[in-house]
Amino acid sequence: MTDQPPPIIRTRDVGVSFGGVSVLRNVNVDIRPAEIHGLVGENGAGKSTLGKVLGGYYAASAGSLEIGGAAVSVWTPHIALKNGIAMMHQELQLVPALTVAQNVFLGIEGQRFGVLRNNEATRLGELMQSTGFSLDPHAVTSHLPIADQQKIEVLRALARDAKVIIMDEPTSSLSKDEIINLHQTMVTLRENGRSVVYVSHFLDDILEVCDRITVLRDGDQISTLAASEITKPDLVSAILGGDKTETLFPKKVPPADPGAKPVLSVRGLKSANGTQSAAFDIGPGEIVGLVGLVGSGRTEIARAIIGADAAEGIVELDGQPYVERNPARSTQRGLVMVPEDRRGLGLVMTLPVRPNITLPHLRRFSTSGVLRTGEEKNEVARLIDYFQVRPNAIDGDISRYSGGNQQKVLLGKWLVSNPRVIILDEPSRGVDVGAREKIHQAIVEIAAQGTAIVLISSEIDEVLGLAHRAYLVDRGRTMEEIVPDNLTEKNVLAQLFALQNAG
Repeated sequence: MTDQPPPIIRTRDVGVSFGGVSVLRNVNVDIRPAEIHGLVGENGAGKSTLGKVLGGYYAASAGSLEIGGAAVSVWTPHIALKNGIAMMHQELQLVPALTVAQNVFLGIEGQRFGVLRNNEATRLGELMQSTGFSLDPHAVTSHLPIADQQKIEVLRALARDAKVIIMDEPTSSLSKDEIINLHQTMVTLRENGRSVVYVSHFLDDILEVCDRITVLRDGDQISTLAASEITKPDLVSAILGGDKTETLFPKKVPPADPGAKPVLSVRGLKSANGTQSAAFDIGPGEIVGLVGLVGSGRTEIARAIIGADAAEGIVELDGQPYVERNPARSTQRGLVMVPEDRRGLGLVMTLPVRPNITLPHLRRFSTSGVLRTGEEKNEVARLIDYFQVRPNAIDGDISRYSGGNQQKVLLGKWLVSNPRVIILDEPSRGVDVGAREKIHQAIVEIAAQGTAIVLISSEIDEVLGLAHRAYLVDRGRTMEEIVPDNLTEKNVLAQLFALQNAG
């Protein structure tokens, strides 16, 4: 029998610590040639940290790393790439001012006799043919939605012609068709002898496409098994560390006064960013969903409501016209938005947790311009405890937190002022089953206290599981109203596709 080739990458008792805090311990994982290897676990379990160790972005504090059977002492992203290992990050690592093609081939531009050939657009066209993606090579990256920017990250990793591509949550903003295309790309890479490390919280996707799966929990390696040997309930149980087998939505709490006047009314809203005709009402204590396919204009409607983008039409708060809108004034009026892009629009990654939560509310914690730090710290500690943020340090380094814990901090930021209306744009994007459940519970509890919540989510089951009512959105227009309790995800998708086909 022929000996199996050595793993392309192998970790031996690898551990990682930040500031004396251990986040990964005694991990032994091998990435074999021509396999798709899944990494799963709750946010904060260490899966992204492990991915960054493999990609050279984090140095192991303990243990060793082997590449092709040989131990390495120095391991950086540049050295990793030279050894055929590329990483696609969960949080986008793009240059906003560059075009799609320039970002994809940044650092590996075509040259002839030392002169740039400027043929990136042609090369990108060939690369996209193999993935099923469709992007304008000349489009400026900052002008594209998150979903398209995420495609650029996928293409950039593929353009490196790597033997191993580490994909950290690559599907969190992609449509179902785009996810299918990406999975087909992974399979093609495997058939060509390459390997993929697939970090994801979408367990159905992991089970569908992976050969083996490693489960991490609280920095510890729980198991590594063939995907064919484990079921989804078993996988969820291993991730959560108990007998729980699926994320359940909390019981809906009906609004205390269902006949109350709307706290927010929108009529005939139009904006240059793509909102064509938005109209809906929401009362105190209601959770109202905006449901649409990727690119349907849900985020654009939200931005127009809070004044982030100039818009025409009528917006009323508590029955009074709200004109001359802008985000700062909306916050003062109790109308806030938790954005989809938590790093680019929601958090200041160079500041610790405490100012990230209190920055918009400093007047509340100040007297004659002097900050009452004790009161500020108490409020931050309360919100950290409520959302079960880990690590639970009020001045923790937010840039080191997992995506799910960053999301909890972002939600806490907008609860300080007890707003009248919260618009949640993809509140569980990049969030694992455990953190997602906590966020869902918080949404229901916040609404039960009388806050109106507008819920935007690409995961239709999330809207159906949480919202009292919902509106279908297509091409910047709110269409028919639906009652989630009477529908399935399949029903809603059929209606959305029918709207698209209606033109």
